[in-house]
Amino acid sequence: KRSLRSHQSRCQPLRERRRPQRMGYLQWRYQGRVLPESLFCLVAYYVLSLLQVKVTERNPGGFLSAADIPLSRLYIGMAGVFFTAALVWVYTLMKHRYSVFKIHWLMAALAFTKATSLVFHSINYHFINTEGHPIEGWAVMYYITHLLKGALLFITLALIGTGWAFVKYILSDKEKKIFVIVIPLQVLANVAYIIIESTEEGSSEYSLWKQILFLVDLICCGAILFPVVWSIRHLQEASSTDGKAAVNLEKLKLFRHYYVMIVCYIYFTRIIAILLKITMPFQWQWCYEFLVEVSTLIFFVLTGYNFRPASNNPYLQLPQDEEDMEMDEV
Repeated sequence: KRSLRSHQSRCQPLRERRRPQRMGYLQWRYQGRVLPESLFCLVAYYVLSLLQVKVTERNPGGFLSAADIPLSRLYIGMAGVFFTAALVWVYTLMKHRYSVFKIHWLMAALAFTKATSLVFHSINYHFINTEGHPIEGWAVMYYITHLLKGALLFITLALIGTGWAFVKYILSDKEKKIFVIVIPLQVLANVAYIIIESTEEGSSEYSLWKQILFLVDLICCGAILFPVVWSIRHLQEASSTDGKAAVNLEKLKLFRHYYVMIVCYIYFTRIIAILLKITMPFQWQWCYEFLVEVSTLIFFVLTGYNFRPASNNPYLQLPQDEEDMEMDEV
């Protein structure tokens, strides 16, 4: 009885709204029979409980936001550029095969992995834009290649910074500790990135893992600078003790340039680009990814040019006289 009264009271406003002005009361009929008001309310609430409403929210260009719609074309375009650069680098290695080190092939693997990662990233965004959700297989392939790319990037930069295969063939204990620190941190950073990509932005886990990713990424970027500083210090000491001062000074100058390149790359991609993203209008925020990818391409090209296996490489070139050596030192 109590439930019937509650349903009758809930249905009362509906009856008052639908009651004709010329009738003192409203009767509900089914096949000529008058239905009790409470029974009608029960049937109405049961029918309403079975209703399902499906809302599809999408832009005219797809399911992605206006800032993310151009990313699919951007990533596939940059993938083609990185793949072309990788082919040019392999051609350079084959042309100067007698002066190629193992680190050069590692740099080629990094370039191809970067291009492959961008291809899968573009495919992932394409299906999100057209279907409204990522395809699991393509998303997994992107996460795997992204993890490999991040690990190869920091390993390659750290090996170049230590002078491995250029200056020496054996890593010291403190240089090995850098790899012991950087590699697990890169795995953690990539796990944080995957969680951020698959988590809603408003959840508490999203903000936590985003802070973890930012902190770990800065630690990794700072860690790869230590081998470069140690190599510069080692070359400074060697240039004043052994008889190959000219060779060591050329290598010292190259490592100083490499140190400045790493600092500028980290500063631009981690600070300047983020500040530009904050100040840009919403529909132009895809330019942040464009700037990051272009700066990465420039950094790869300059690194490959400075450490290219050629006869005119500064590693294999000696100054002609003392005046040239002094000018290079200045």
